[in-house]
Amino acid sequence: MPKIDTEYDKTLDYLFSQLPMYQRVGDVAMKKDLGNITSLCNHLDNPQDTYPCIHIAGTNGKGSTTHILAAVLKEAGLKVGIYSSPHYKDFRERIKINGKLAAKEYVVDFVKKHKSLFKDIEPSFFEITVAMAFQYFKEEKVDIAVIETGLGGRLDSTNIVNPILSIITNISLDHQQFLGDTLPKIAAEKAGIIKSGVPVVIGEDNPKTARVFKKKAKEVDAPIYFSKDTYNVIPTVRALTHSIFNIYKNKRLYLRDVESDLAGKFQAENIRGAIQAIYLLNELGYDISDKQALAAFKKVKSSTYFLGRMHILKYAPLIVADSGHNEGALQITMSELTKIKYRKLHIVLGFVKDKNIEKLLSFFPKDAKYYFTQADIPRALPVDELLQLAQKKGYHGEAFASVSEALETAKANVSLDDCIFIGGSTFIVAEVVD
Repeated sequence: MPKIDTEYDKTLDYLFSQLPMYQRVGDVAMKKDLGNITSLCNHLDNPQDTYPCIHIAGTNGKGSTTHILAAVLKEAGLKVGIYSSPHYKDFRERIKINGKLAAKEYVVDFVKKHKSLFKDIEPSFFEITVAMAFQYFKEEKVDIAVIETGLGGRLDSTNIVNPILSIITNISLDHQQFLGDTLPKIAAEKAGIIKSGVPVVIGEDNPKTARVFKKKAKEVDAPIYFSKDTYNVIPTVRALTHSIFNIYKNKRLYLRDVESDLAGKFQAENIRGAIQAIYLLNELGYDISDKQALAAFKKVKSSTYFLGRMHILKYAPLIVADSGHNEGALQITMSELTKIKYRKLHIVLGFVKDKNIEKLLSFFPKDAKYYFTQADIPRALPVDELLQLAQKKGYHGEAFASVSEALETAKANVSLDDCIFIGGSTFIVAEVVD
């Protein structure tokens, strides 16, 4: 193994094993203020202030919107930093420039150079990663960065940026223990990214949350744009590998047969928010043509290294994975799954333990064959508990100690015209995607 690979693996072991990481261990890793990330970035001379950025929050759709906009900006000839989370296979998926993962050498050097600082501040995994991304974008001299929040908004470590544009995609019930147990309460946390004088795009049209966003925008004098007031995106073709939309502006056909390599009806809302954002970016002095946007929509995945949403692993039998893991996402994903033609549906399923499992289970069909499992993280819901809950609710299947065992068993049981769906948790999907 090359020396850099060995050093990189040791660095990741430090980041994953010695630092509190919410994705792995849950709420014990959460920070209740922005003190640590502020201290880290002050020490780095606030790299996040050296380039313009777009800040994106939302329960669902923020990853897709982040990568859609990054693809468009790249197509317009810009050098674009992308910060997103979580990662699937490689930690560096969180920090990319024009779709290229951050260099292993940079990750190793950053941690080595600042380890004594980490001992003094005691930051979380997420806080170090955010600071690392901000510094990388500075050193690589990006033209613009698209920054996705991790959890919430108001107290998210990314919320020390001073963006030129903010976007809130939508609001659904998720992480209620941190963000609140109603949509308005969760919206108030997401609205924390709205900054004084900075335009904000709202992707979803929901009266329960719109009032919250309008109030916050008024308080800080931020121009607010509900994308549905101007644009409407209508799916005309929905396939496993792509989608085609017609886009209307002020109720008139604006762009016909817009193709995207992102599958699913839910991408219409993300495209709509992105179109509104592109309009505002042009108002701010950028020069993004419709032609460039249309070209970018066709290749979001390849252009930005975007994984995890309706991700096809194989055809015949069809094997598809999706990282949707909350009520809003799973409801939409299961609706999309019904559009697929198959003889029998097999589902490899696992969750993390800080969710309302009974509620999430209710979105899954009872006529499928289940292969219950758990991801290889401390936060995973033990598979025996999942099996017991599922059986009480009338779901039929077996328990498997690992995702790989569950998937291999499912593969052994399927016919060529069957479908295997893998999901319930980002970390289940992370163990199977290429």
